[in-house]
Amino acid sequence: MHHWNHIYDHFDPVAFHFGFLLIHWYAIMYAFAILSALWFAKYMIKKDHIPIKNDITDSFFIWIEIGIILGARIGYILFYDPHTAYYLAHPWQMFNPFADGEFVGIRGMSYHGAILGALMATFLFGRKHPAEIYQLFDIVGLAVPVGYIFGRIGNFLNQELVGRETDAPWGIYVEGVLRHPSQLYEALLEGALVALLIFTYRRHKHFDGELLPLYGMLYGAARFIAEFWREPDFQLGFICCGWMSMGQMMSLMMILLSIGLYLFVQKYSTQKQKSTKNKTKYW
Repeated sequence: MHHWNHIYDHFDPVAFHFGFLLIHWYAIMYAFAILSALWFAKYMIKKDHIPIKNDITDSFFIWIEIGIILGARIGYILFYDPHTAYYLAHPWQMFNPFADGEFVGIRGMSYHGAILGALMATFLFGRKHPAEIYQLFDIVGLAVPVGYIFGRIGNFLNQELVGRETDAPWGIYVEGVLRHPSQLYEALLEGALVALLIFTYRRHKHFDGELLPLYGMLYGAARFIAEFWREPDFQLGFICCGWMSMGQMMSLMMILLSIGLYLFVQKYSTQKQKSTKNKTKYW
């Protein structure tokens, strides 16, 4: 247990050094997150006999990834970064990996922003493929929490988004302070548990497209709980009631947005299913 408590003292977050270019374990986990989500999506399409062609799935995930990257970065700038005004005046700097001539990578990504970006990409892609839009919603709801697990493991390996102080025997020392490994809690709660719940529920869904807003509600609730073990962003602290973090505020907003999306999808997906059944009976 002692080695685990001091694991950050023995672990280099940089996996490979190529001159000035450093490949972090976080980047590798991010790649695993994308690939695992894509693999699981294709697996579920085959397993549940969902009528979506392979090329549509591949194209859709390209759209989704673009939406995630843009949404995550812009969301961080809007919700968390102390220099929001600067970036809004110089938007090209949001994705500038250099600082003072030194390669530092792109730092600061918001998962809530990533979800909004992915949702927007899904809607835009759905306009080109309206026949599959609600089934794609279900695929996203199933695949995203699987990839999310690797994303949080990446945060842990990158020694970021650390937990609050603790005296638990499984705590991790971060700069001399014993803290909860909250990134791993999030991987389990917001990733594995949510993925398992949606995977189990999918057989009982009431309409196509239900799984995406359901994911939003479950993730928001799990994230709200997990934030009690996670250190608030140092530049913000607690922003409401003396105990609520920005992550919890965003999670509540995500739950409300997901409820609205649920009602929207329920209405139009049900209408579409009824229309399809009527046409089938007519012919």
